Amino acid sequence: MRRSEIIAFINCKTKTTASLIITILLSIGAAVSGCKTVLERQDVRPRFMRDVPAQRLSYRFEADTGLPANLANDVSAEKIEVIQTDFNTRRPDDALLRTIVSPDNRRALALYGTEDQPGPVFWIDIYSLDGKFLKNLIPPDLSCVFPEMVAWSPDGNFITFIAHKRVTPAPTPTPPTPLSEVAEPSPLPSVAPAFPSVAVFETEQIYICNRDGYDLKPLTAREGLIYFYYQWAPDNHALVALACKEGEWDAREKQFKLPAGRPRFITPDGQERLLDDELTEALPVWSTDSAKIATAFDNDVALYDAATNNPTQARIHLREPLISASLAYDEKHGRKATANPQKQPAAQPISGSAQGASAILPASLNPIVRLEWPMPETLYFQTAFVRLMPNEPINTFQRWHRLTLSPQTAVLR
Repeated sequence: MRRSEIIAFINCKTKTTASLIITILLSIGAAVSGCKTVLERQDVRPRFMRDVPAQRLSYRFEADTGLPANLANDVSAEKIEVIQTDFNTRRPDDALLRTIVSPDNRRALALYGTEDQPGPVFWIDIYSLDGKFLKNLIPPDLSCVFPEMVAWSPDGNFITFIAHKRVTPAPTPTPPTPLSEVAEPSPLPSVAPAFPSVAVFETEQIYICNRDGYDLKPLTAREGLIYFYYQWAPDNHALVALACKEGEWDAREKQFKLPAGRPRFITPDGQERLLDDELTEALPVWSTDSAKIATAFDNDVALYDAATNNPTQARIHLREPLISASLAYDEKHGRKATANPQKQPAAQPISGSAQGASAILPASLNPIVRLEWPMPETLYFQTAFVRLMPNEPINTFQRWHRLTLSPQTAVLR
């Protein structure tokens, strides 16, 4: 082969190789672009609300919508009859407080109090639904509190509750009994159940065990913090909780206010992330797709991503629209209007903030105290005035409002 032909052959191979490399790089670039999630791209419409970060949501506010009847979630104190019968006949010294059925309808948790422990504490046993006692769940050095917080995980594989170190009351002194009145010794009781050692704390912590009552351990271990609320994600991947310091709890108790805590994201293996450093009395809730958490601070609704490695958060500032809605509400119910109600705002980005503040606040304007999230795009919240007075609690101006969530326009382009 001539020299010129060899050079031409080499040039041809070089061009072919370069062309092949460029083609491969373009293919890789297209694949990477195709692999980007909606969280990173703004040129596609997300298929599901869970794909939209909290910071990229818009909202539409509707005042005084009421709450659908199917969302009433008051804690039921109902007791399974056969378990109550077992307490009546076999355990007359124990008072059954409530029963909680497992998701598979095969077992139940029996919450009960005893005579030897004063105060609002209780214990938990596991029963079958036919009334058969299965297991004592709580070791003797623990006392459970907040009975409404005892729960099965949604898949039924875990049991969670809140407890602290048991406080043993001092025995009441009794005068010595004359020897003539001393009764014959009675037979020893049956052997008490054996419990493995478990860490205990002076303040209330969340505990977790498996569905059989074994592998009991503290899910949280922050001495000095009071965990008083939690809720499982619908898909079981995490919990959201509220916790506060002892001094913060005592201060609000003296003011007859609802407890307030900082929202925390907790995984079943005990990893914990503080969602916000501000106290809230609005109990956090999960979206039905387990992708986000919502709570509230005064007149703001806060949203947090809970199903991504790059979580975002957002605040919906509702003070101005709530003031307008409250003025209209007071006027409708015969109260003297103090200003002209403003038109309700259309959908706007969450990142926008409320403009200004009204100098005169209507009586029906109150903080957000409760939330319900029945669908990913629909969030209800209640405003009310609540004081936990000793004789009779005060709960007035209870009003339900609705937020309709949607992706921001930038995400839809």
